[in-house]
Amino acid sequence: MKSLKENFQKAHIVIIGSGIIGKFNALELSELGFQVTIIDPTQLKNSSNAALGLLMGNMYQKRNGRSWDLRKQSIELWPKWITFLQKFNCELNIEKPLIQLTTNKEKFKKLEKFICEINDQSLRILKRDSIFIKNINKAFQTKNIKGMISLKDGRINPFSLLQTLDIYLKHKKINFSKEEIIKIRKSNNQWISTTRNNENIKSDMVILCNSLKAVDLIDSISHNITLKPVLGQAMEININDAEVDLLSLPKQFNINGKNIIPKSKNKLIIGSTDEYSTKPEENTFEKLTNFLDKKPNWLIKGKISKKWYGIRSRPDGEPAPIMKNLKDGLIMCTGFYKNGILLAPACSKWVANEVKNYLF
Repeated sequence: MKSLKENFQKAHIVIIGSGIIGKFNALELSELGFQVTIIDPTQLKNSSNAALGLLMGNMYQKRNGRSWDLRKQSIELWPKWITFLQKFNCELNIEKPLIQLTTNKEKFKKLEKFICEINDQSLRILKRDSIFIKNINKAFQTKNIKGMISLKDGRINPFSLLQTLDIYLKHKKINFSKEEIIKIRKSNNQWISTTRNNENIKSDMVILCNSLKAVDLIDSISHNITLKPVLGQAMEININDAEVDLLSLPKQFNINGKNIIPKSKNKLIIGSTDEYSTKPEENTFEKLTNFLDKKPNWLIKGKISKKWYGIRSRPDGEPAPIMKNLKDGLIMCTGFYKNGILLAPACSKWVANEVKNYLF
C-alpha cells in the first residue's frame, strides 16, 4: 500500500504568484510531497519586495474574529518555520522587540486600556523614564511620544526571507515559469492554465496568489470579488548630523503609522502602506516623513539614498485577506494588504488543508 506522501507526489499544483504568500504555499505543499509549479512573469517586481517585515501580531488590539485567529496561529507557527528555514540560511531570524508609538492622547489611552485588560506580560506601556522613550524623544526632538512595547513581536528581514525561500525551492527542485497566465479553465478533472504564448500547463489544482491580477482569472459573475490597489512604499535616508546616533534608537518601531528601521549611525528606513494608488507621488519624502507635528532638523536635511515601492491589494467590502475555495480545485489566497509576511504561515497551512481535503 502506498504512503500518503507517495500519493501526494502524483498531484501537480500550480501556484500563480511568487511573492511571500506564493512561495510560502509552495514551501508548505512541497514539504507534504506535492509537485509544485510557481508561475510569475514579474517575480522581481511583486508587492513583497516593498515589505519591511514588521510582525505586529501580539500587539494587535482586536482579540476576536478571523483576523485575530490567523494572527494567533501565525505567531505560534513562525518560530517553527524560522528554525526550519535556518537550515538554508543560518542568519534568518526575528529581531525583537517591536515598539508602537503615538503622539495622539486618545490613541495612547486606548493602548493603556488594552494593556491593562489583556494582562500579557510580553506587552507593556513604555513610561517616560524608559530608555527607549528617552532616546526617541531626544533623537526626534520632541517630548510627547508615548506607546507600548511587545517583547514577542518583531521583524523579519523580507529580502533575506525571500532569498531563503528561493534557496529552499531550488533545493527542492520546484518548477518556476516566467510566463504570464491569461486564462484558466477546468477540463476533464484537470485545470488548464494558458499562457500568453498559448501554451497550456496542466495541473490538479490552481492557487491564485497574484494580488490584483487574481480577479482577472476568475469568473466575475460567479465570484463577486473586488480588490483595491494599495501602495506600499519605503525609502532609505542618509543623515549628516554628528549629534544624532540612529543606533541609539530601537531596532524597529512605529510612530503614528510610519515604520522606522535604523540601519546604521546615520542611515534609516521609513515606510508605510496607506495609499490607494498604483504609483508613488513625487513628494514621497514629505509623505513618509510627515509623522510628527514638527520634524527634527536632521530629518528635514536628510537625503534619500534609495526608495522603492510595491502594489499590494486589499479586498473591497470584505476582510483581508481573501482565502476562498472558489470551486473544485481552484483556491484564491491573496489581498493581504499589510500582513502578508505575518500571516503567511497560517494561510499556507489553511491552503494545505484545502488541498488535502480536495485531492484525498
